[in-house]
Amino acid sequence: MHFSKRLDLFGDEVFASLNARRRKLEAAGRTVYDLSVGTPDFEPPAHVVNALIISAQHPENWRYSLHDKDELLDAVCNYYQDRFGVSDITPEMVMSCRGTQEGMGHVCAALADPGDIALIPDPCYPVFAAGTLLAGAEPYYYHLTAEHNFLPNVAEIPDEVADRARYMVVSLPANPVGSVGTPEVYQEIIAFAQDHDIVIIHDNAYSDIVFDGPAGGSFLSYPGALDVGVEFLSLSKSFNVTGARLSFLVGRSDIVAATRRLRGQVDFGMFYPEQDAAIAALTGPRDSVERQRLMYQERRDALCDGLEAIGWERPNAHGSMFVWARIPHGRMDSVAFVGELMERSGVIVTPGASFGPSGEGYVRMALVMEPDRLREAVAAIEQAGM
Repeated sequence: MHFSKRLDLFGDEVFASLNARRRKLEAAGRTVYDLSVGTPDFEPPAHVVNALIISAQHPENWRYSLHDKDELLDAVCNYYQDRFGVSDITPEMVMSCRGTQEGMGHVCAALADPGDIALIPDPCYPVFAAGTLLAGAEPYYYHLTAEHNFLPNVAEIPDEVADRARYMVVSLPANPVGSVGTPEVYQEIIAFAQDHDIVIIHDNAYSDIVFDGPAGGSFLSYPGALDVGVEFLSLSKSFNVTGARLSFLVGRSDIVAATRRLRGQVDFGMFYPEQDAAIAALTGPRDSVERQRLMYQERRDALCDGLEAIGWERPNAHGSMFVWARIPHGRMDSVAFVGELMERSGVIVTPGASFGPSGEGYVRMALVMEPDRLREAVAAIEQAGM
């Protein structure tokens, strides 16, 4: 049987491999601390769940949706005004996506042709590179380094590369490295995009999980951003609805229209009960979101304080639900280290190399356990001599 050469673009899926090894450890009776996958362990708000249940009881809502409800588009526009202070968003600048993962694939394909260059962060969430490769474009990796606080540094990108690039993916707060954007960084990125005629695709999945300073914001709140780009607004982490895949592409209307046109060839739109759940999240109370942020910060402190106390370098963790930790003793074999850590301590983390070449020498840990449980995981690492 002959399969597409596209499959050769991708390696083995790291989370499936880690999950298989986890199941073997559990079957053997071992205590396991799985910090590899960023699935929130908090519950979705009751008003969001109830909205979906009520909507699903209406038979007409089980038909093809084919479009985003006007109420949903208005809810996104009003959310941007209320949450981020962005008053310029109108319904034609919004479309729903079945998660940012799916949306990234579509927007990359709508923007790039085979042979084009795309600027991708390294390390990065793997779909940024995967969407680019599926579009036939060539990733050019710009580096997120400790020396630059794991933030984009457009000055390192050669002019000849920038002039050929179709788009630049930016993700702040950043998965996996935990950095949070600053006004200066966003202003540099916007000026860079204007100078080189580049589209900015900003992933804003973790705007509600920011520590040690001002609340998270939106790329689209900065002057010039709506002229050069779009942003993914995800409800997954803020409202704990990861399985429902509630996400939106928001921003420059021609980019949104092109992405909507392409997506319409392969998808009939978001299920109406999911749309109603999203409306409830966007228009309802957000007190649970702030309580949850504080609980994530408590978890961050427990894990980072604990790792530092046993001799690890203090991890980078200013935002998102992840901790980005340098492997002790200068080890640069993250895949081997993760396997050894799992077997010796029962603690499962994700190798930094799975997020790009610059991720080597690091591991990513997800804040998906209560503080006491995270302290137990740190104790298990210490007892394993790692």
